[in-house]
Order: sequence, then C-alpha cells, then structure tokens
Amino acid sequence: MLASSATDGNEIMKLTHLDEKNRPRMVDVTGKEPSLREAVAVGSVLMKPDTVRAIESGGVAKGNVYATAQIAGIMAAKKTSSIIPMCHPLGLTGIDIDFVSDPDKGEITVTGRVKTLDRTGVEMEAMTAVSVAALTIYDMCKSADREIVLSGIRLLEKRGGKSGTFVRKE
Repeated sequence: MLASSATDGNEIMKLTHLDEKNRPRMVDVTGKEPSLREAVAVGSVLMKPDTVRAIESGGVAKGNVYATAQIAGIMAAKKTSSIIPMCHPLGLTGIDIDFVSDPDKGEITVTGRVKTLDRTGVEMEAMTAVSVAALTIYDMCKSADREIVLSGIRLLEKRGGKSGTFVRKE
C-alpha cells in the first residue's frame, strides 16, 4: 500500500497520509504555526465555439453561467474537507474564481485562487474550486452541447508553509 516515488533518483518518498502500519490517517498539524498560504489552480472547459458565444452573450437558458459557476467554485472551496477525506477544515480568508474565454477555440479557462492564514496549505481547495466551477459550466450548458470536456485541472502555484513556493513550469 505504500507507494514510492523517486525524488532525486535515490531518495524514496513516504506518503504522509499513511501511518507506520500503512493505515490511512489525517496528518497532525497541531505543532505547526499558522502562516499565510495561497494556491492557484487552473483548468479548461472545452466546448463548441457557439456554446462559448452563448455564454458570453447571456444566451444560456439556465441563466448567468459565470456568476453561477463562480458561486459554485467558492462554495466548493469552503467544503473541500467534507469531500476529500484527508483534507483539514480550514478558515479560508479569500477565494477568487476567474474565467477567460476564447470563443474561436471553444475554450474557457477557469482559475481559482485560495488564501488562508492556517497550519496547512490550500492546494486542494483551489483545485476543488476549479473543478466544481468547471462542472457547473458543464451542467448549465449540457442541453446545448453534450460534447463539453473538462481538461487539465492542475495546481499552478502555491506559496507559504514549510515547503515554500511552488510554481509549475508549463
């Protein structure tokens, strides 16, 4: 059950969500000092160009797609610890969800930025926010476009904590 991954060719990484008997556990962060932590995640919603144009013009029967997806993403970030078993409940201090559309390509890029002043990071909250915002776009547009694809949900960057800053090299 212990998965390993080479980190530098020689070192083996131990998964922190397994105890010494390989049983699942939530990591104890009691001894950590709260610090400012931030994470940014991104994902794409791929669809027909006409579907993006309908969203942009307000022509989707279910209503304002971006506003609804924004609220859904914010709510999802706040509930991450309820749906991801080993995530700690966190006091989130900021959540922003942004959308950039490219109607010609039939693509909407969803970006989620989450902040906290806590003992552990907010990477999962940022990725959950992006995932649920993207799913909400799908839900609101599925009657017009059944071929929508959610793609490339990933962490772009994180700041704070013992491990410091991570910025994905794209």
